[in-house]
Amino acid sequence: MSPDGEAGQETAAGHGRTSRRKGRSPRLRPHPFGLRTRLVLAFLLVAAVGCGTTAALTYRAARNAILEQAQDTAVSAFREQVEDLNTTLPVDPDTLRSSLLRIARQGKPRPWRVYAEYGTLRVSSTDRPSSSVITPELRARAADQDIPHGSFQRVVKDGVPYLTMAVPAVFLARSAEGPPQRTGLVIYAVMALDEEEANVEAMVAAARDGALPALAVALIPALIAARGVLRPVRELRHAAHSMGRGRLDTRIHAKGSDELADLARTFNESAAELERSVAELRNAEARARRFASDVSHELRTPLAGMLAVTEVLDEDAEGLDSDTARAVRLISAETGKLAVLVEDLMEISRFDARAAELHTDEVDAADCVRKTLQHRHWTDPAQVVPYLTEGIRARLDPRRFDVVVANLVGNALRHGGTPVTVRLYAEGDQLVTEVADRGPGIHPDVLPHVFDRFYKADQARTRSEGSGLGLAITQENVRLHGGTVTAADRPGGGAVFTVRMPL
Repeated sequence: MSPDGEAGQETAAGHGRTSRRKGRSPRLRPHPFGLRTRLVLAFLLVAAVGCGTTAALTYRAARNAILEQAQDTAVSAFREQVEDLNTTLPVDPDTLRSSLLRIARQGKPRPWRVYAEYGTLRVSSTDRPSSSVITPELRARAADQDIPHGSFQRVVKDGVPYLTMAVPAVFLARSAEGPPQRTGLVIYAVMALDEEEANVEAMVAAARDGALPALAVALIPALIAARGVLRPVRELRHAAHSMGRGRLDTRIHAKGSDELADLARTFNESAAELERSVAELRNAEARARRFASDVSHELRTPLAGMLAVTEVLDEDAEGLDSDTARAVRLISAETGKLAVLVEDLMEISRFDARAAELHTDEVDAADCVRKTLQHRHWTDPAQVVPYLTEGIRARLDPRRFDVVVANLVGNALRHGGTPVTVRLYAEGDQLVTEVADRGPGIHPDVLPHVFDRFYKADQARTRSEGSGLGLAITQENVRLHGGTVTAADRPGGGAVFTVRMPL
């Protein structure tokens, strides 16, 4: 079925009514990884990196300071002790051990374990003649120096840090003018650095324990900063939602001079411009509706007179010559079409003005359809075939339901192929009315526009057999009942219009 000349569109008034519906904006749903969470995590990450970097630098500086202080004190004291050592050659082991015990007791900042090596002789202040902590590297450094002086090395053995020191014993020539001469005796001292390491570990623990409260404190400004950023975003979202609901007077309170404030001002400017444009369109639409309504009302009176005259002329047409008779019949037919157009314009104007009302009554749906077909003389089975389920009681406006059925069947007869079938049945809590024809169907490009006002499937056709508002009025009447009307192609050919209304 071709909907040429019988299309309509959703009324602008209906759109305006939808746009003016007010509803509360939905609350922002919390997202596990939403903007708030990401802002807080980023803030905490920066705080954690800052705390970690500060703690690492502080630990490094404090550790070096503690170890270097203990190292410098021990090396200086050990060098003095060895320089004051009076050693006779050849070396007497017992005398040397007594000297080593004295040096060990005077160790700074704490006692040392002192070892002496003289050729193959090994003497110490402990019960072991040598120490495994003293490395070959330290021995080589003590032996290879051109000018004898002390050497030291920090060593970790079995998880315990040690400071090892080596000072060769020397003697001065009688003239005291030459450099010190080696005696071949090398004194070693080993001092554990476990106390210094414990102090460093305590500093690390203090830094670690202080970082957690610092992060907890950093959470407060993070939440405040996130709230400050999200508040304008939330206001912008609510404002956009309100505008989408038709509240074009929505504005955002813009304060400050940052990017979010600029965005709020831009939104307000766009909203104001949109409000002005929509107001102009609504005014133009209202003027157009008033014009159509006024013209329709003004045309009713002269049309009533013209219809009365054409009826008289039709009755006397048989007594006129052929040319005059054809002219009279043409005027009569065109006047009738004009009257239908005026009535349809007035009807659609009532929908636009939201003045259309329902006067419902509980009726027999099948009986209503039969009356519609009988009043239009669509009783020939070759033209219209009804399949009506009896006994369906529905609450309808009989006059508007009559218009719905008459428009659909009339459209099928004009643009589709016969026979036209009319089916009426109940489906759940809905009353279903189907009108199908045997015509060529509806082109896919035309299907979305079948209910548009004055839409023509064939643009080359400038004349329409109907007013061009039949399907638009049908759609408005169905919506007024709280139902829907759809158009589709039948698998076997032809078009089918389906109306669903609540029972």
